[in-house]
Amino acid sequence: MNCPCCSGKTYENCCEPFHLAKENPETPEQLMRSRYTAFAKVLTDYLVETTHFSTQKLHDAKDIEDWAKSNKWLKLEIVFAKDDKVRFRAFYQDQKGDIYEHDELSTFKQENGKWFYVDGEFY
Repeated sequence: MNCPCCSGKTYENCCEPFHLAKENPETPEQLMRSRYTAFAKVLTDYLVETTHFSTQKLHDAKDIEDWAKSNKWLKLEIVFAKDDKVRFRAFYQDQKGDIYEHDELSTFKQENGKWFYVDGEFY
């Protein structure tokens, strides 16, 4: 199965090792891709665990899960990844069939060798 993050790799050779805690993403882009895939697979715990502790309180696990479940995740495009920033476009379809684009510039922070999502600016 191709990985939902659109890397061109299989899920087993892309995001699954991160989701199973066998490996940690080495770059913000890898973390971004693994988080997108976590939305597609409704892996709420992974999304919470990979959010930086300073902003975790702003992201309710139930809300994350509801949003992940209520949409069909269609495609991820990485616009650019540089230093601790990743700009991406995520395309999804709601339950009514309407298609949306989520365009975000995300900021990540590395602590103790592990990357975390901090926050995002929407376009």
